[in-house]
Amino acid sequence: MAQAPMSCDCFVSLPPGSRDDHVIFGKNSDRPRDEVQEVVYHPAASHPPGSTLECTYIQIPQVERTYAVVLSKPAWLWGAEMGANDQGVCIGNEAVWTREPVVPGEALLGMDLVRLGLERGDSAWAALTVITGLLEQHGQGGQCKEEPEPFSYHNTFLLVDRSEAWVLETAGRLWVAQKVSEGVKNISNQLTIHTEISAEHPELRSVAKKQGWWDGQGEFNFSQVFSPENPPARMELAKKRYKGGTELLQQHDGSVTAEVMMTILRDKPSGICMDSGGFCTTGSMVSVLPRDTSLPCIHFFTATPDPSRSIFKPFIFSDCLTPVLRVVSPQFGPSDPVRKQPRFQSRVDRRHDLYKAHQVALNTMETKPDEGLAVYDILRDLESQCLSEISAMLSGEIPGDELGDLFFDCVDTEIKFY
Repeated sequence: MAQAPMSCDCFVSLPPGSRDDHVIFGKNSDRPRDEVQEVVYHPAASHPPGSTLECTYIQIPQVERTYAVVLSKPAWLWGAEMGANDQGVCIGNEAVWTREPVVPGEALLGMDLVRLGLERGDSAWAALTVITGLLEQHGQGGQCKEEPEPFSYHNTFLLVDRSEAWVLETAGRLWVAQKVSEGVKNISNQLTIHTEISAEHPELRSVAKKQGWWDGQGEFNFSQVFSPENPPARMELAKKRYKGGTELLQQHDGSVTAEVMMTILRDKPSGICMDSGGFCTTGSMVSVLPRDTSLPCIHFFTATPDPSRSIFKPFIFSDCLTPVLRVVSPQFGPSDPVRKQPRFQSRVDRRHDLYKAHQVALNTMETKPDEGLAVYDILRDLESQCLSEISAMLSGEIPGDELGDLFFDCVDTEIKFY
């Protein structure tokens, strides 16, 4: 039997692809199945001149001012698989392998670059310039799983704001970007930029010529030039998944909403929602970015695996946010296996309260299907109610400041039902 495609998936719909005048972002994060993904909020902050920042593996100079961010992230590392900032920017990343070798040693993870782009970029393009600048200065690399066995990769990114989206694909310190101004677009674990190049590393083509990958004649096709001759099975299998995601988006082109994006992320036949094997969907995110800047952006997170058996809980940036500690994992300080050398020689329990409650609920679904499904039906009704309230807010029927603690309330209610 053919192996199911393993990859993450990022999606975006811009008008006229969206039903309303909204930009819709979505991502499934497919990671090692027992990895815990937490949702954390960090407020905007000022930093003293000359201060440094400790990322997952390396230190880099800190900037004077960082934006408020909400992140869905593997609990063991500093960076994030996906997230948003209070400027209306969303970013997600994907693993990719290219003709450029993955350099051994520790540098910035692609997930670190996601967080850095959000903390420092007030638009999709600004975040892209942050990421490419840091990439050229510090490089990318390091262990990408909480295990001693080596697993590293390069990255592609989808960066979105209220007006446009950018696909950023990297090969070592080299990069290329494509601007998306309208319609629908998705990325997966492979290079998707061909000749439609909007921006690139100044040495991209000269390196390709020097390596003998491109003869310098005709149009420069990045995917064709930089895709590996013998790609990993993960990349090959992702082709089917990428195609399935494109087809699902195209089916809804012109009518994409938050609900539609959630349905796509829950789709199992396409492989987009993974619930078996060594990798599975460990966290999901959907964002609604209204073109009208007087309206707030809304970001939905599961904070638990398998969106088909989780609910999306809405987060809205506001001046008075209640900390949601029940989706934040325990901290282990200097004794954390990721901080000790050699790294990852032991494991710790990173499960947060919602993750534990969700595990109990999944076990109930297996042992007492009727009881488990009844609870899930109630929670899906809660999700629908939240979507209705947010739709009313975006249409001006209710004020947005009444929904500032909706994420806290939904997490608390979900745990009580479990």
